[in-house]
Amino acid sequence: MKSLDEIKQQVGLQITDTGVGGGMGHLYLHGTKSKPATVVFSFGGGWEHVSVSYPNRTPTWEEMCRVKDMFWNDEECVVQYHPPKSEYVNFHPYCLHLWRKIGEEYPMPPKNFV
Repeated sequence: MKSLDEIKQQVGLQITDTGVGGGMGHLYLHGTKSKPATVVFSFGGGWEHVSVSYPNRTPTWEEMCRVKDMFWNDEECVVQYHPPKSEYVNFHPYCLHLWRKIGEEYPMPPKNFV
């Protein structure tokens, strides 16, 4: 994950609160005249995490790609988990999450499989 100083410099991101393990704010992915997404980021407990939500819709793939670029470096792999239904936690119906385990490389399929 990028440093907090690098994250604070991202265009369209207004951080409203930070603490030892992360922060939160508003994310204007479509300019300041559009409704912002709420973003929460953390880097504790061995995990880096960013959640993005809108009040009335789920973020798009393209929006999540931009969020990945804002919070992580180009060569870092992050994932969006789809856990077993018995493990679902859903506090907000329009929220998506990106995760990265600190200090571990993710196995990825060969590029020609994608």
